[in-house]
Amino acid sequence: MKNAISLLAGILLFANLAVADTLIHAGRLIDGDSDRVRTEMTVRVSGSIIKGIEKGYTAASADDSIVDLRDQTVLPGLMDTHVHLTGQYSPDSRLQRFIMNEADYAFDAAKYARLTLEAGFTVVRNLGDAFNVTIALRKAIDAGDIVGPKILTAGKSLASTGGHADPTNGWAHHLLGDPGRPRDGIVNSVEDARRAVRQRYKDGADWIKITATGGVLSVAKSGQNPQFTDEEFQAIMDTAADYGLRVAAHAHGTEGMKRAVIAGVASIEHGTYMDREVMRLMKQRGTVYVPTILAGNWVAEKAKIDGFFPDLVRPKAAAIGPLIESTFAAAYAYGVPIVFGTDTGVSPHGDNAQEFALMVRSGMPAMEAIQSATSVAARFLDIAETHGSLVAGKQADIIAVPGNPLDDITVMERVSFVMKGGEVYKGL
Repeated sequence: MKNAISLLAGILLFANLAVADTLIHAGRLIDGDSDRVRTEMTVRVSGSIIKGIEKGYTAASADDSIVDLRDQTVLPGLMDTHVHLTGQYSPDSRLQRFIMNEADYAFDAAKYARLTLEAGFTVVRNLGDAFNVTIALRKAIDAGDIVGPKILTAGKSLASTGGHADPTNGWAHHLLGDPGRPRDGIVNSVEDARRAVRQRYKDGADWIKITATGGVLSVAKSGQNPQFTDEEFQAIMDTAADYGLRVAAHAHGTEGMKRAVIAGVASIEHGTYMDREVMRLMKQRGTVYVPTILAGNWVAEKAKIDGFFPDLVRPKAAAIGPLIESTFAAAYAYGVPIVFGTDTGVSPHGDNAQEFALMVRSGMPAMEAIQSATSVAARFLDIAETHGSLVAGKQADIIAVPGNPLDDITVMERVSFVMKGGEVYKGL
């Protein structure tokens, strides 16, 4: 009888512990879906899930805990759909390729992942890395071994020989080895394209990233020229579809962008020389534009510094960087679908939210900019059932900022509270 009573007491104790909730008292609440800001709200979190959204400041039961954010604005965790967690650009970035090993990149990526989460970004899409480090990092974060955002990653990007993602651009010939292997992301034929996509699937990538045109920071002359044939594009798209993968296309030049959109990519990254024809095609096909204004502004500023960039890179940075903001303004006015993305890793990790002010300055209302990094991004990434808005049943990814971002969008750069999956990483 005594054992039965002890067992019953244990069950009751466990039941009491299981129903304890965290109550977040929010002075203002932006849920990621609605255009309105609600005031004096309570977000009830149970375990890793949002249990409910309640009007007023709900009183806590004996077992509940309260997070007092009555003087702040509470929002869903943010999403950056274009980051590079394995690095951060500096004047010695080219040297680092020769002195850093896989483990060095991995430790850097773990550091940058924490900075990203603490900046309020609970989900990121990593579009290109070194040594597939972010695939391993994704697993470690999912297992709870490393602190960081949820990661969707493309692993190593695909490029043609000499293209933007050819890792040996600018190297001395005696160091090149064989830079033309699909395993390493180099595509020079239809067959290479199929093999490269299949390798990404084997590696465990969530996305395929292609460099459809030249780029700013690669040590190569052109930042605009198309770098895949129509046949190679189609082979990439067909093979990706067979393996359930979507394709993101880095693209600055108009022709490469057009080829990528017609081939069926899910997103155009940067889009600097996007013209009206490309905008029309993107609207027709639902191709998303990820603008990365922050990266453009950052490289344009650094191009003013003697010696910061290699000689081949500096004029590209000076010319292309300033154009992205005006392209964004034109694309938004035309109605091209836009999702938040920064290309962070070019600019410093943790500064991702500076993109918001640039989007607003270029004509997007503050609420739409926030939604582009919450519910709109979640739908684009196919995780809207669990992420992107403060709704009962979704994962408790919740942040807070001081003040009202609709009055001053720069408060998004001062995240004071971060919860991911019901666990608090900043603010208590």
